[in-house]
Amino acid sequence: MAKLLFRLGEWSVRKRKMVIAGGLMILLLVAALGLGLGTSFTGEMTIPGTKSDQAGQILKAEFPPSGDGGQIRLVFKSEKGTLESDSNKKWITDALKKVQLDSSVKAFVSPYEAGTLSADKKIGYADVTYSQPASKVTVASKEHVLDVVESLNEIGIQTELAGSVAFSELKVGGISEVIGVLIAFMILAFTFTSFLAAGLPILTAGVGLGIGLMIIVIGSNVVSMSSFSITLAVMLALAVGIDYALFIMSRYRQQLAAGFERNTAIAQANATAGSSVVFAGITVIIALVGLSIVKIPFITMMGLAAAISVFVAVLIAVIFVPAVLAVAGERITPARESKWLRKWSGPKKTVQTENRWGKLVTRKPWITSILCIVLLTVCTLPFLHMQLGLPDNGLKSTESTERRGYDLLAEGFGEGFNGPLIIVARTANGDDPQADIAKATAYIKDLPDVASVSPLIPSPSGKAAIITMLPKTGPHNIKTTELVQSIRSEADQVMKDNNVEIMVTGGTAVNIDISEKLDEALPKFAVLIVGLAFILLMLVFRSILVPIKAVLGFLFTLGSTLGFIVLVIQDGYLAGLFGIPEPGPVLSFLPILVTGILFGLAMDYEVFLVSRMREDYNLTRDARKSVRSGISHSGPVVTAAGLIMIAVFASFIFAEDAIIKSMGLALAFGILVDAFVVRMTLVPAVMTLLGRSAWYLPKWLDQILPNIDVEGESVMKDTHSVNTSITNKEEQKVHLNE
Repeated sequence: MAKLLFRLGEWSVRKRKMVIAGGLMILLLVAALGLGLGTSFTGEMTIPGTKSDQAGQILKAEFPPSGDGGQIRLVFKSEKGTLESDSNKKWITDALKKVQLDSSVKAFVSPYEAGTLSADKKIGYADVTYSQPASKVTVASKEHVLDVVESLNEIGIQTELAGSVAFSELKVGGISEVIGVLIAFMILAFTFTSFLAAGLPILTAGVGLGIGLMIIVIGSNVVSMSSFSITLAVMLALAVGIDYALFIMSRYRQQLAAGFERNTAIAQANATAGSSVVFAGITVIIALVGLSIVKIPFITMMGLAAAISVFVAVLIAVIFVPAVLAVAGERITPARESKWLRKWSGPKKTVQTENRWGKLVTRKPWITSILCIVLLTVCTLPFLHMQLGLPDNGLKSTESTERRGYDLLAEGFGEGFNGPLIIVARTANGDDPQADIAKATAYIKDLPDVASVSPLIPSPSGKAAIITMLPKTGPHNIKTTELVQSIRSEADQVMKDNNVEIMVTGGTAVNIDISEKLDEALPKFAVLIVGLAFILLMLVFRSILVPIKAVLGFLFTLGSTLGFIVLVIQDGYLAGLFGIPEPGPVLSFLPILVTGILFGLAMDYEVFLVSRMREDYNLTRDARKSVRSGISHSGPVVTAAGLIMIAVFASFIFAEDAIIKSMGLALAFGILVDAFVVRMTLVPAVMTLLGRSAWYLPKWLDQILPNIDVEGESVMKDTHSVNTSITNKEEQKVHLNE
């Protein structure tokens, strides 16, 4: 692979203008096509085959929906008197008539006709149904409703919004993301001591990001894809795009400093650092594609979308970046550095300069290892009581109208009103099916924590019925989950005794089923990831203990990350610092996403750091010296790469959406732990303790395993020989001339 990448680098250098023009042309073409088609993302997060999904299918069959129009629920609260006062009633009725003036409105039901007023008559709601699906309701229709809402608020009737039509839109790209990129730019500037060199990784990452995102946008018109897929793709494409370009540029500058000719140095960098980039990228892609084994459609599509963005980032790194380096020429060489940046970065370090951090963590390896393990174990402890779920309006900021509407409905109708349970009963009995259903479902109203149960609503066929139950507790309360489990556990016996099938669906039941399914899938996925990591690292490092150490380090990273997320998001500690408005369950698909993504990124740092240790060990056979040498050469680059990823991921923490916020927080903390606690501290200490045994591999196994030249040793030997030959010939010419 190294030789192939060397030739690819040479080709990119020779055809630099064509490569850059071709890359920009591809970007323009996919952008034109993607923007022309537009986005077609969905907000659906369902799992086929779950109990709630089966109930939903029966519900659709027995109760055919009249339409799939979006719905807005206007929630009212009277600040003076009740909503039944003549003045309040007139204002609300007039307001609803104004809403109906919109031609997109199909129907509306006022609180006075439907009787949707609270017991004290101070809170009520009205439902407005549109002709279009929720995602297709226009901005003009939303603005029309907002104008009506504002007019009611001005006269003293608090009016908030709920329903399937979203008013707090999902936003990707804001001021916090821009700040994250600027921080990444400054990290690169201090790393390269050059503002021009710092801009190139961001420029190339931007090209890759644009191409990858437009491909995903085009794909959203072909397959069903969650709107969060593009957010995850942005996070990863930007982070790995910058880091991969950083690794290749750093190696290029090292080769220039070693005296190699510029074009040769580019090809060498592509062969050495580029090999590591390809290996790391493939690892991330395999982890993301591996999410499909959980057999959850929206998780699979999130993984595939992110994998596409990473694949494009790898191609940009090994094809586009060498061409850009060739065009930049002498302007980004180590000799062309900013005096101001050099002043703040400190004196230039020579190759022989030993890294102070390396000396510190390897001087007392036992103490370093124990401290790291204790810290990581403490961070992992909260993970033991993790509760999974999906965020709803109750976890949004109180500044959003959806959250205020959620709170008003809970205040007026009880906490369970925001998480009703839809019970579907069906029987094949022929004589009097409705009587059989009524008898079979009688136990439901006597279950604990039930606030109310609606009368049976028979289906047109007469063989099924639905019951709406309101729990006493909210959707995220453990008692609501236990109530669903109680209904289902009793349902098995009811089926045997009465031949009546009882199922539970609704938003709360769906969330419970998704969380349970993902909770079951996580251990299987983690085992797959750990096994894959061991095999890949054994191939790369030709060692048994190094892969074991790397896998254990990843498990510490994963446990610490999930523990921290539970501590902040679920338990509420430091929630205010990260802008989390309300403690709640951990996002149900977050653990499995974090497992896949952190695995790939953790292996990136492992390869870039430990491969240099192996390279030096092969030359010197001094285990301790090779560890320090690896930190000296690769440590600064890994540090910069880790800081860049943290900056990019952390910029998403301040997004308004709870899902995006939790993903950004988890990935930022995960990289912080893995790069700086595990890879830069624990790994060197453990490698020092292992000594020469770290590189032990039985001879019979060494003969079986294929040789993967990730460090590009073969290419470096060839080019070094050529470079030495050229130097000797030049010296001979000088000698003859003399």
